[in-house]
Amino acid sequence: MKYTASAYLLTITIISFLGYCVENIWLALTQQYIDNRNMFFPFLLGYGLTVVGIYLIFGTPKKWLKKGTASKALVYLAYFALMIVIVSIGEIILGKAVEYFCGFAYWNYEKVPFHFTKYTSVPTSMGFAGIIEFFMEFLMEPILYHVQQLPKTTLQILAIGFIILLVSDYLISFQIMYYNKKPNRLWKYQLVQKQFIRYRI
Repeated sequence: MKYTASAYLLTITIISFLGYCVENIWLALTQQYIDNRNMFFPFLLGYGLTVVGIYLIFGTPKKWLKKGTASKALVYLAYFALMIVIVSIGEIILGKAVEYFCGFAYWNYEKVPFHFTKYTSVPTSMGFAGIIEFFMEFLMEPILYHVQQLPKTTLQILAIGFIILLVSDYLISFQIMYYNKKPNRLWKYQLVQKQFIRYRI
């Protein structure tokens, strides 16, 4: 099935929201707090762009199976390995770019075993790669399909409106981080203490 540009744009929005949720779930489980993840709205555009980009360029494991003669296990292993490479390179590039322009470490994996630079590690890259492969296998095309079923005008309005919101949020947030040379912390909720903290920009 061919999908429209609007369907891809709205899917980017959905995945950006899911990425925001995944990061906060990880924070809740490991550090007992959630926060705004440096953005004003609950979307992390990098996730949406990355996942949709991977889909458009590399497809899904199912599409690999249809094209080749290799065993199913080998195809899934190869796809998993490719995702590890993409995640690792992407994290290093983004991390170093933020450090260069904004003057601080966006995240730090130096305490994680088998890390390469402070911005990527074998365990985290494998974790992200596994999530991406699962998403591509079971969720990507169903989401695109259901998004495509929306009335054309409704889909276009939602897609354009949300993308403008996400891009604006991304640009404004990074401009703030660039000038302040620190993360764009707006709020933080400590789960154990049940304490909500609000920060000034």
